[in-house]
Amino acid sequence: MNLLRTLAKVSSMTLFSRILGFVRDTIIARTFGAGMATDAFFVAFKLPNLLRRIFAEGAFAQAFVPILAEYKQTRSTEATQIFVQHIAGLLGAVLLAVTAIGMLAAPWVIYLSAPGFAENADKFELSVRLLRITFPYILLISLSSLVGSILNTYSQFTIPAFTPTFLNISFIVFALWLSPYFNPPVLALAWAVFVGGILQLCFQLPYLFKLGFLKMPKLNRRDVAVNRVLKQMAPAILGVSVAQISLVINTIFASFLPSGSVSWMYYADRLMELPTGVLGVALGTILLPTLSKHSAGQDTQAFSALLDWGLRLCLLLALPAAVGLAVLSFPLVATLFMYREFGLHDAEMTQGALMAYAVGLIGLILIKVLAPGFYARQNIKTPVKIAIFTLIVTQLLNLALVWHLQHIGLALAIGLGACLNAALLYVLLRKHQIYTPKQGWLSFLLKLLIALILMGGGLWLAQHYLPLNWQSSGWVRVGQLSALIAGGVVLYFGTLFALGFRPRDFRHSAG
Repeated sequence: MNLLRTLAKVSSMTLFSRILGFVRDTIIARTFGAGMATDAFFVAFKLPNLLRRIFAEGAFAQAFVPILAEYKQTRSTEATQIFVQHIAGLLGAVLLAVTAIGMLAAPWVIYLSAPGFAENADKFELSVRLLRITFPYILLISLSSLVGSILNTYSQFTIPAFTPTFLNISFIVFALWLSPYFNPPVLALAWAVFVGGILQLCFQLPYLFKLGFLKMPKLNRRDVAVNRVLKQMAPAILGVSVAQISLVINTIFASFLPSGSVSWMYYADRLMELPTGVLGVALGTILLPTLSKHSAGQDTQAFSALLDWGLRLCLLLALPAAVGLAVLSFPLVATLFMYREFGLHDAEMTQGALMAYAVGLIGLILIKVLAPGFYARQNIKTPVKIAIFTLIVTQLLNLALVWHLQHIGLALAIGLGACLNAALLYVLLRKHQIYTPKQGWLSFLLKLLIALILMGGGLWLAQHYLPLNWQSSGWVRVGQLSALIAGGVVLYFGTLFALGFRPRDFRHSAG
């Protein structure tokens, strides 16, 4: 299996989903703007997402995938199927309980996660209503993520990568055509989340059936493999929770800032999700099961070589994305969001947050490459310790920056914390001799630096000397932005090509 080709397929599916996500956010911004209603929705939607990352894409996947890969390598198909049944039964039972508790305790959850909302009774009440509608999403999307983890382990990467598209479709349909039938209209977005969760789960089930894993879940706490997953999940939940706790604390800070701050950070974060999803999540999705396979086979050389490939590819693509987001921050925000209810002030505030987030983009993506180096070896404690230390540093940065930079300071603190996290992961991988860099890194980085300077400088000069108008019609803005992005791509990859880079240099076989 050619991992570069596989990455291209997964990234293209993710890119399609992210582009559709931008369409959805553009529609939401134009329809609802950035104010009390959207702040309430984004807080209500963030909480189920937080728990989803803890139970499914985060802690659960980190604990489950390496053991599933081990079963696939060393056990019979029947034993693997029984293991999956028992895992599905346990996860389903826990999620049902969490969902029920979350819906009942919605007022307390909102009060704890966004205490500033309590000063506005209408905003608080609306947040509670929205949370009760969106909370079942955790059950649906976590089961969907379980299915996706199984498909990824069996090298069917494109199906889980395409699945998030259905949530975006649901958002678009509800926002465009169904919102007038809700009172207040923002309730349509909450129901879009619920329906999107159902669609994502149902879409993957036929593919799970083809693999022979679509069987009735069973609850069996005595299963040895299930207990191994639970033991691995304990530190993993702590580690993933640390990252999510950091986001919750940021929301608490933002709830005391001027109205719209939560929304400005949300829209900036959505732009960050394009490179982190297309590259970071895609790389992590491919690396974890493949590294787990090498770890199970005790092939340390192949393990280190795969990490080296992932790091080079990450820097090759993530660094220009970070520079591009920073230099093109206003054109991006203006083109995607600055319409009708989302005015120039909202665009400028979102631009500031995006530039701050861009500082940490390389760290956010590197974590997706470096952390699987520990997870695949069933070592979750080390990333957890790093995450806890990073959380403490991030909150100190929050306190230092928020009073002067407000929501921009919160975004900058997250970015700097991500860079620190990635740096510590790298140092410990080297210290424990899990990863040994191949030759040629100094030359590789020097060539990247030259290409980045030319690309960033070219984009900056183009904005200052070309007659661009970011308050013109939507299609004109799209054309201008597309021309700038195309120019940046040509400058960057043209420079690298002239310096000797070729696509074949980044091919890698899974073995």
